[in-house]
Amino acid sequence: MGDYIKALRAPFLSGSLMPVILAAAWAGMNGSFQWTPFVLIMLGVGFLHVAANLINDWADSAGSDPLNCQVTPFSGGSRVIQEGRLSRGTVLILAVFFNAAALAVGVVLMMNHPLVGLLGGLGLLIGLFYSVAPVRLMCRGLGEVGIFFAFGPLVTLGTHYVLTGDLTWTAFMLGLPLGFLITAVIWINQFPDFPADRAAGKKNLVVHLGPKAARWIYPSLMAGAFISLIVLVAVGFPALLLLGLAALPLAVKACRVFWRGYTKHPDIVPAQALTIQTQLAVGALTSLGLVIGLLAK
Repeated sequence: MGDYIKALRAPFLSGSLMPVILAAAWAGMNGSFQWTPFVLIMLGVGFLHVAANLINDWADSAGSDPLNCQVTPFSGGSRVIQEGRLSRGTVLILAVFFNAAALAVGVVLMMNHPLVGLLGGLGLLIGLFYSVAPVRLMCRGLGEVGIFFAFGPLVTLGTHYVLTGDLTWTAFMLGLPLGFLITAVIWINQFPDFPADRAAGKKNLVVHLGPKAARWIYPSLMAGAFISLIVLVAVGFPALLLLGLAALPLAVKACRVFWRGYTKHPDIVPAQALTIQTQLAVGALTSLGLVIGLLAK
């Protein structure tokens, strides 16, 4: 059982579930929170995320993963195939199962919200074509853009739509800070993977730019998350969203550690952990701010 859990990379689910929680808190502020749809959304989004992880492991097992000698707890895949814990076929079957489970949840939600099919289908396609040929967004310098939308604005938009029945630009914009942060997670994880990715022809943006130039993008993504929080409040979102700024020290520390160790495999690991912690903290704090606003009404 432990091998299957490892293959799912479940600890990384905060990347997709935090935007759901944030959008649900926003819907609650507008009097539209419902438990049953919320739980279904959490399940559906979680299933899609797990399926994308599995598909990525399956695809990379024939590409960069066998070449990767700089694996960290946060990058390099789950390694269940490379370590002989699960076969490549088993990982593919698991991916199909979780995509099917997500589709089943989507069908239930579509009974009252038909556009879930479009939004959920888009998320499924990004998760699939991020890794799978012939598209392989991760090899064309487009994977990072897909991740930004699929784990940020599209999740908050879809969650808000299910809970309120409305597709709004405000719900889309709400996902911007977490979109920046999940992209920062992907970005920093590409640095220890760089030698293997380059050797395998996996031309993500870090490979395209090279580590020295690509290092400037990481602090820019981290800064983008906090700047977008301020912009959201400036255009009319509740000021309590600024609770997310309390995570800024984590982000600053992550950037300092990254800048010193981006070329050294062991030294980058603390920065990887801090990046994930920043994403989790911003999601939790901004959601808390909206809940406080709801309770104060």
